[in-house]
Amino acid sequence: MTYSDYAKDTMSFLTGNFTSSVNEMGLKGNTITLKANQEHIHDILHALKVQQGFNHLSDVTCVDYIDESEFEVIYHLRSHAAKIRCNVKVRIPRESAHIATISDIWPGAQVHERENHELFGIVFKGNPDLSPLFLEDWEEIPPFRKDFDTREYVKKELGEF
Repeated sequence: MTYSDYAKDTMSFLTGNFTSSVNEMGLKGNTITLKANQEHIHDILHALKVQQGFNHLSDVTCVDYIDESEFEVIYHLRSHAAKIRCNVKVRIPRESAHIATISDIWPGAQVHERENHELFGIVFKGNPDLSPLFLEDWEEIPPFRKDFDTREYVKKELGEF
């Protein structure tokens, strides 16, 4: 089976099993990209690992869409056997940035979630440790949010030059 066949099979699986949860889906090269609803993100990711062989979580990233008052959390998956990737995107509100942890599916997700919690303020419900990785004494809004003012922070911390 070619990676293209495997990707189409995976897309059919998702369409058949998560009809109301997957908003958009596409294939470009060897990468499937899909946008999913927050309510079923854990189930979708679990199915991609267990039933479709996406056994490698490369990263969990975030984009701040400040004008839309949303974050987009992106899960980067890979199936080494099929040589394809899958990027699963989910939008969550900035003001109540909560999403289920996937550290029970991929234990390595714990540190990715911790990083996104620290830098964007997203709470990954069920993650056993969201303590800071880098910013132990940080008291400002999370520094990767677009409403964080770097210049103002530097002026406050270092004073005028």
